[in-house]
Amino acid sequence: MTPGINAARKAGVAHTIHQYNHDPASESYGTEAAEKMAVDPARVFKTLVVAIDEKELAVGVVPVTTMLNMKLIARAASGKKAAMADKQAVQRSTGYVLGGVSPLGQKRKLKTFIDDSARSFETIFVSAGRRGLEIELTPQDLSELTGATFANLKQD
Repeated sequence: MTPGINAARKAGVAHTIHQYNHDPASESYGTEAAEKMAVDPARVFKTLVVAIDEKELAVGVVPVTTMLNMKLIARAASGKKAAMADKQAVQRSTGYVLGGVSPLGQKRKLKTFIDDSARSFETIFVSAGRRGLEIELTPQDLSELTGATFANLKQD
């Protein structure tokens, strides 16, 4: 079990775990997950950690089919600018390795923002905390478990 799965279990939220054989040569973890699970890629969300105004870390959860808009996440986090966080800072604050960062069960609870598009699906998929492991749950449950706010985060 991963901390992400344990967080969902402890909270008693309905969820489903999906496991697949991760290919280390895959260029996109999220696209690979959608293909191997045979689900609409718009329902598979990636977890990205950004630095807001070079000091505070925040999490953006966006569909794997899109890019995170740095201006939009900075605005959502009440900051001026955002940039992708340093790899080591991500691993220290979340406890997860890149490609397996889950919005659930992070070591340090970071401000989290979920793209609005998630609300158009009954359930979505996010990393369960390891490459090749996804957790399916409702967007509302994900928001409640992470304390997340829904916002428009996608690059046009």
